[in-house]
Amino acid sequence: MTQASVTAPATGSDELAAIERRVLWLATAIVHHANRVRANPSGLKVGGHQASCASLVSIMTSLWFRHLRPEDRVSVKPHASPVLHAINYLLGELDEKYLTTLREFGGLQSYPSRAKDPDPVDYSTGSVGIGATAPIWGALARRYLTTRGSAAGTGRQYSLVGDAELDEGAIWEAILDPAVAELGEIVWIVDLNRQSLDRVVPNIAAGRLQGMFDAAGWQVLTLKYGRLLEELFTRPGGAELRARIDAMPNPEYQRLLRCDAAQVRDRLPAGNAALASLVASLDDETLLAAIRNLGGHDLGSLDEVFAAISDDRPTVIFCYTVKGRGLPTQGHPQNHSSLLTVSQMEELAASLGTDLASPWERFAPGSREAELCAQAASRLRRPDVPSLPSVELPVDIGRTPSGTATTQAALGRVLLDLTREAPEAAKRVVTVSPDVSSTTNLGGWVNKVGVWSATERRDWFEDDPETIVHWREKPTGQHVELGIAETNLVGLLGELGATWSRWGEPLLPIGVMYDPFVERALEPWSFGIYAGGQSILIGTPSGVTLAPEGGAHQSITTPSIGVEQPGCVSYEPAFAIDTEWTLLAALGRLGKPGGTSSYFRLSTRPVDQTLAGVPADPAARERRRRQVVAGAYLLRRAAEPAVTLAAMGALVPDALAAAERLAQVGVAADVVCVTSPGLVFEALQARSGRGGGEPWILDQVFPASRARPLVTVLDGHPHTLAFLAGINRVPSVALGVTRFGQSGSIEDVYRYHGIDTDSIIRAALDVLA
Repeated sequence: MTQASVTAPATGSDELAAIERRVLWLATAIVHHANRVRANPSGLKVGGHQASCASLVSIMTSLWFRHLRPEDRVSVKPHASPVLHAINYLLGELDEKYLTTLREFGGLQSYPSRAKDPDPVDYSTGSVGIGATAPIWGALARRYLTTRGSAAGTGRQYSLVGDAELDEGAIWEAILDPAVAELGEIVWIVDLNRQSLDRVVPNIAAGRLQGMFDAAGWQVLTLKYGRLLEELFTRPGGAELRARIDAMPNPEYQRLLRCDAAQVRDRLPAGNAALASLVASLDDETLLAAIRNLGGHDLGSLDEVFAAISDDRPTVIFCYTVKGRGLPTQGHPQNHSSLLTVSQMEELAASLGTDLASPWERFAPGSREAELCAQAASRLRRPDVPSLPSVELPVDIGRTPSGTATTQAALGRVLLDLTREAPEAAKRVVTVSPDVSSTTNLGGWVNKVGVWSATERRDWFEDDPETIVHWREKPTGQHVELGIAETNLVGLLGELGATWSRWGEPLLPIGVMYDPFVERALEPWSFGIYAGGQSILIGTPSGVTLAPEGGAHQSITTPSIGVEQPGCVSYEPAFAIDTEWTLLAALGRLGKPGGTSSYFRLSTRPVDQTLAGVPADPAARERRRRQVVAGAYLLRRAAEPAVTLAAMGALVPDALAAAERLAQVGVAADVVCVTSPGLVFEALQARSGRGGGEPWILDQVFPASRARPLVTVLDGHPHTLAFLAGINRVPSVALGVTRFGQSGSIEDVYRYHGIDTDSIIRAALDVLA
């Protein structure tokens, strides 16, 4: 049988194909230079992912040079960051000097970083699953702004997702949230290369994944074969070829990619005469091209599938690709982190029409490729972000709480007061909770401002006299209620906290969840801060003070989280007035360059508010407020103290009670209320020339003249406050919670953990012994 060469149907312009090849080269060369060319005195692995880049080159070339609009945003899978930098370079958005700096200090980051990369990055990625879901919350944040009259505009939100990334639970938590099915601007493109870091995945189960997206209300599109294969399927033996490839296990298909033409002819037919006849009719070049002709690398097929996207619901496109497409390592099960050798790079350069000696050449000025790059750059250029408006916030509402109250209840009180005292600032507040708004004392706020919804919905319980929280859903609402998944909440929180830098519209987002679950949400919240999102996360109720509920529903290490989280100030107020002052200060840090997020631990323990001893004199009150915001204040001052008791949050009343009883046995005690151990630690670091804290708070609250043996106590791990002894180098005892919780009364639980009044007294006497 005579072999014939088959010409595939046109896949788009020659210029676009040339750009595709240049993007492949640049992305590969960026990684090559970092590992093979740049000096590396330490000998530590630099790394990079040439194969992971190659599988996305066609998709990203098609998107950027044909389909994206300036209002669109794209989250790029972490290991394809060199492709993004290569495209930005061709668009004139990245200086050539950065192409040699991948993973170098001050250079291109390991993974796309909105805050740290020198070129445009829409979403930071790198924490698997978190970057992929970020555009969902970005879409929701933009919708929130637009329903409130902002000019944030419209546009699609794309996520370029690796197939192995779909293993992450955060993916499915986001997809299943009821709010997501209404976001028609969401488009996910799954790079279905059927490989993970270590291997070819035997059963990627694409059909099952597609069914899961479909069940969640998404439009599901599949781009499996390119047009060369589709044409071969129409020939005699074509149906058998399709059936053979469809039924082929992933590892067997990947092995074919490593075969020469003779081996493919031997392996592919698998005893089928019609298929053998079709294979025999093809020349070697066409046969090898056909095996690699998957839809994710066919520019024309990509045009068709992008044109099929419907904007009335979220869309997922499963694009079949070859990991390492176009590289000598394509399809190899261990190609994830493999690097091309110098000789392989030289061969690649020859095949792509480039030069390893001059790797960063742009297209010749005046060439059709250069013109296409210039046209794309012009089309994608975005307007400058508007100047930020001034948001005026009070620092003290002026209320002096009395009676008995909890810090959790104070949260709702402050938000309601803000609507009266600073209505313009209050309009920028948006609260988010995972189905716990009523149990975290946001009920009054929700009743006041309403629940946000893109369209107004009827409240069928509006006329029910026993309804306490009125669920009025409307576009002007300021509370967003998601499902129970905490990762979704903090994902949205991060994007709401980034609107100031995306569209010049600062929001003041506050997320509320049960404190024991903060650790569950920590990674995506931390990643949101890294990406520039500024927000307030409130964990309540916190600690073993939750008492009767007990057990696992008690947070132990969350005070440390606040101290250790970069870009975050943590507070654990003891009184309602402390809650007001610190919350107002935290709101004032949001929505601006250099702003910071905050984390609060609040409590449901009722506390006598007169114990706060708020000064009546205005100047003394302002001094107290500054100290509260800066991290600590002297709450009880003894004439001649023998010991200092430093307490935080719900344990402050017990420290005061211990001081009273110690006085009865002749031991005078100062009591320091710590509101932010992190800020006090930063002040201590600043005193020795490390960091930018405010040392004045140490002089006012822990002066050397009053340095005494110290007992620290908090409802959390004791090491959180243990560093206080180092301020004046005094003997100390650190009390706190180091064991899992128990159910019981507060008295029983405190006694069990050794943080009750008796335990504080014993510790004070011990440290004085």
